Order: sequence, then C-alpha cells, then structure tokens
Amino acid sequence: MSERNYRLYIEDIKKSAEAILEYTAGMDEQAFKADKKTVDAVIRNFEVIGEASNRVPQEIKDKAPEVPWRDIIDFRNRITHEYFGISI
Repeated sequence: MSERNYRLYIEDIKKSAEAILEYTAGMDEQAFKADKKTVDAVIRNFEVIGEASNRVPQEIKDKAPEVPWRDIIDFRNRITHEYFGISI
C-alpha cells in the first residue's frame, strides 16, 4: 500500500477549515453553543485538521514555521481523548 501524498492532507485541512467557517457563519457564541449538531460538526472537523496535520511530513512542516503545527495536533488530541472534559 502506498503512502498518501501529503498534499491530500493539506487539502483535508483546507476543506475542514472551510466547513467550520461555513457551519458557523452568522452564529454568535450563544447560538453556536445551543446548536449541538453544529458543535459536533465543528469538533469533528477540528479532529480531521489535527489528524491531517499530524500526518504532514516534518520536512513539509519545516517549510511553514508560521503554522502552529504542534498546537493544532495537541488540540486534536485534547478534543479526541478528553472529549467529556471539553467546555464549549
């Protein structure tokens, strides 16, 4: 089985970020918190962003030092493994 091209992970990140913006467009914090489906969809897309970021090769990450790769990956780990401890 061949390894997935890193560009596809970058595309996953982009699509998930766009989805988050689309799902939350026009919402304030109160409306967001009240909409469980949107909260769930946003959390899922953050998980995808974190997982895809983790799979981008380090040599590619090194070319984009302005991206907080470690923070993104850590955030994904937190929402995935500490889901019940997350305060929205």
